[in-house]
Amino acid sequence: MKERLEQIKAEALKQIQNSDALDKLNEIRVSYLGKKGELTAVLKSMKDVAAEERPKVGQMVNETRQEIEAVLAQAKEKMEKAVLEARLQNETIDVTLPAKKNNVGHRHPNTIALEEVERIFVGMGYEVVEGPEVETDYYNFEALNIPADHPAKDEQDTFYINGDFLLRTQTSSTQVHEMEKEKLPIRMIAPGRVFRSDEVDATHSPSFHQVEGLVIDRHITFADLKGTLAEFARELFGEDTKVKFRPHHFNFTEPSAEMDVSCFKCGGKGCRFCKGSGWIEILGCGMVHPNVLSMSGIDPEKYSGFAFGVGLERIALLKYEIDDMRLLYENDIRFLKQF
Repeated sequence: MKERLEQIKAEALKQIQNSDALDKLNEIRVSYLGKKGELTAVLKSMKDVAAEERPKVGQMVNETRQEIEAVLAQAKEKMEKAVLEARLQNETIDVTLPAKKNNVGHRHPNTIALEEVERIFVGMGYEVVEGPEVETDYYNFEALNIPADHPAKDEQDTFYINGDFLLRTQTSSTQVHEMEKEKLPIRMIAPGRVFRSDEVDATHSPSFHQVEGLVIDRHITFADLKGTLAEFARELFGEDTKVKFRPHHFNFTEPSAEMDVSCFKCGGKGCRFCKGSGWIEILGCGMVHPNVLSMSGIDPEKYSGFAFGVGLERIALLKYEIDDMRLLYENDIRFLKQF
């Protein structure tokens, strides 16, 4: 894998060096760093890497990406200066004309938050797995220990296409698909859009995004879950962040908990942002229920695991101190250009 990454880096740097136009630099960026690029392909092949090697490989991928991005930025800056100098030499500029502002777009707050979450977990040896937004009732509910008469399956709560197909209400269904492959151990996160029949207000939307994580291996305990999520919280909100777990109930985990993080505005002393409690609720988690393991063909006597799920919009709202979720979807340029 290291030789492959070195080869990708060498090829990318060579192509950048030989580029003579900005559009070629963009093609190189897409070819190596895009969703279907070379480095993304390496990340998707993480499942074939030994579990103990994944953190090291994830770090090497991040370092390779950073090196390519740095060289691309230098080449782009140099090329833009050359283009500008050529234009200044060849054009007569009327300095009395009003300037033209070049409006360049950038990443959405949700995208920035997702890339940060993916960076943290890929660095811990996880792979990023995507699944279908239209799911069967079995994968969205039954395989997650949610029986046919559960209230969550009511049409007032869930967008059903027909009796068998629906818009997924959680990305946990992607985890079930991975478990059924029985390629253990599993260390994955599943980001994606989910759908629920909610009224639109400052904290709810019928369409939003989740990032759910799953680890299955021998001898996994709640201590592993706590350590992983504590490290995630420190990476995301700062080194001084503390975590607190409160008992809860989820059908697909047992025991289950909700996790709070210490308020990163007041350091846990209590302020308007945390409503005076010093803590902010961030995600739900727990140990994978034995029934869920059994239904996916995994022996709960030999294997155990933990799962967690966090709303991506919630991370963006907290991290950037946004007080209304609707702002993320209204595409108001005055709001988006702040990020």
